[in-house]
Amino acid sequence: MRSALIGLSAAVASLVFSSIAPAEAARPNVIGWVEKGKIMPWGATAKFKMDTGALTSSMHAEHIEAFEKEGEDWVRFDIELEDAETGKQIEQRFERRVIRKVKLSGAGGSDHRVTVLMNVCFGDAIFEEEFSLDDRDDLNYPVLIGRRTIEHFGVIDVTRTFTKDPTCDDDSKVYDRETLQAISEVGL
Repeated sequence: MRSALIGLSAAVASLVFSSIAPAEAARPNVIGWVEKGKIMPWGATAKFKMDTGALTSSMHAEHIEAFEKEGEDWVRFDIELEDAETGKQIEQRFERRVIRKVKLSGAGGSDHRVTVLMNVCFGDAIFEEEFSLDDRDDLNYPVLIGRRTIEHFGVIDVTRTFTKDPTCDDDSKVYDRETLQAISEVGL
């Protein structure tokens, strides 16, 4: 009887401990409420603030000019920021196709913005994500990451910051918009 009880206890312990390994493997990527990322292909490092109150991500942009290219709406804009690695003020001009125009409402009223696709390096992967463009010069963080992007980065631990260094290179995995949408729909 005693040996049967010991055998049963060993079997239960084996099942419990073997079930921990898959749970550990399935644990989501945990990120801080502020992280460093790179704006690609420029490579400038910026502070990314995770903003669960925003659906769409937002990126600092100045001198936003609308124009038409091959029958489509485009914008050119400048991103000027303090590089989070070097502390130097840097600036780069971009041209992107307009994905959509959005009206954002908040405590300060409503605001009309355009959204564009930008590649950002987060951790060791490059993500093509949608960003609304706004002059955030007077704010602490040049990039806000909204829920649509956060779901691709991981879950937020609000007690942590700077848990991931952007380490993208030519061999980094690139997740384009279509791939990310398919992953979201499947729930991976």
